[in-house]
Amino acid sequence: MRVDIPLLNLSSVLGSRLADRAGETIGRVDDFIVRLADRGYPPITGLKARIGGREVFVPAERVAEITPGRVRLSGELVDLGRFERREGEVLLRQDLLGHRLINLVGARLVRADDLVLGKVGDWWRVVGIDTSFRSLLRRLLPRPLRRRARVQPFLDWESVEPFVHHVPTARLRLAFGRLAKLHPAQLADLVEAASHEEGEEIIEAVGDDRELEADVFEELDPEHQVEFLRERSDEEAARVLAVMEADDAADLLGALDQERRDPLLRLLPWRQQRKIRALMGYNPATAGGLMSPDFIALPESATVSQALEKLRQTELPEETVTTILVVDERHALSGVISVVMLLKQPPTATLGEAKAAPPLTLSPDDDLTEIAIRMADYDLMVAPVVDRDGRVVGIVTVDDLLELMIPDDWRRRTSALANE
Repeated sequence: MRVDIPLLNLSSVLGSRLADRAGETIGRVDDFIVRLADRGYPPITGLKARIGGREVFVPAERVAEITPGRVRLSGELVDLGRFERREGEVLLRQDLLGHRLINLVGARLVRADDLVLGKVGDWWRVVGIDTSFRSLLRRLLPRPLRRRARVQPFLDWESVEPFVHHVPTARLRLAFGRLAKLHPAQLADLVEAASHEEGEEIIEAVGDDRELEADVFEELDPEHQVEFLRERSDEEAARVLAVMEADDAADLLGALDQERRDPLLRLLPWRQQRKIRALMGYNPATAGGLMSPDFIALPESATVSQALEKLRQTELPEETVTTILVVDERHALSGVISVVMLLKQPPTATLGEAKAAPPLTLSPDDDLTEIAIRMADYDLMVAPVVDRDGRVVGIVTVDDLLELMIPDDWRRRTSALANE
C-alpha cells in the first residue's frame, strides 16, 4: 500500500459532526459501512449516522468530504428512513474495531485497536489496521485530541484476514485461498490461540481441502482435536479421520469417548480401519503406539529402477519414505537402503545387493525413552519396528517422536503466535 495517500484513523472520525453542504451540523457519524466480498482494500459504501435521534443510512455517493471531526454531505438532506443493515454489509466500528484478525505474515492473531482509512483515487477505503497500544489509548482520548493524532505505522489490510462469524449479515467466510498458503502447523497454532468460534471458522474455511483439513487436525493438540471433532456428526468426523495418517487417526480416536469410537471406525474405509485397530491395540507410550503402519517395503529381488518407480508413485508422507525397507522371502526385515544411497546405485542392481544391515530395530513394546536414546545414538530419522518373527509392523519417525516428547508448556512458550 502506498503511504503517500491521505490517511485517517477511524477513531478520528467516529462520532464526528455530520454536516450538510453548507457546513451546518445535522447529526453525528456512528459508523462506516464496507463490503468485504470483493477482497482487496474495501471501499466505504456508506455511513450509519444519527440525525434527530434516528439511525439513518447515508450512501457513499452523498458524502462530499471526510475529515477528522467532520463528514460533509453533498446535495439535499438525506432520507430519514431508519437504518437497517443489508446483506453483505460490515460495520467498521461494530464488527471490526477491537476484534481480532489473522495476520497472514507470520500467522499471528492481532487485534484491530484502530483502523486506517486511505483515500485511493477519488474515494476512501480501509487500507490497514493499527495494533499498537498507542492506538488503544487514542480511542480513549477526548474527541478533539483524537482528531489531531497522527496516523502511525500500520499493518497493511492485504496482509490480514478478518473473522466474520459474528457479523449477522455478512454471509462471508475466511478466504480459503489465503489460508491455504500457511503451513498446517501454523493454522493449527492459530486455531489453538483463537476462541472456539474463531477456531471453528478457520477449520470450516480449510475444509474446502479435505487433506489440508486433516493435516490441521493432525497438528492440533489432543484437547483441541477432541473439542472440534466432538461437535461434528459421525459422517463429518469420519471424513476427517479417513484422510488423516493412520497413527494420528488412532491417537485421536483413542481420545474420544468409548461409545463413539466403534461407530466412527465402521464408517472408515476397510484398509484404514484395519490399520487403526492394530495401532489402538498398543500402549500409546511405546513404539507400537507411536509407529506409523505406512512405509515402503520391497523384496530383495526388486531392482533399484523398480524401487525408484515405487517412490515416484507413492502418496506416503515424505518423512516416511526417506528409507526403503528390504524384506526376504519370509517378509522379514533383511536390510535397509536410504533414498540417497538408492540414487547412487546402478538401475539394474537388486536391493539385495545394494542394501545395508539395519542399524537397529525396535520392538513394539519399547518405551519412548529407549526409542529416543537408541535413535539418537544411531543418528536415525526412521527406525523400523518388527514383531517377534522379524516382520516389519511399522516405522517410528523422529518428527513423531519429538512431537510426543516435547512438553506442552514448551509448545506454548515457543509458539509464533501473539494474542494482541
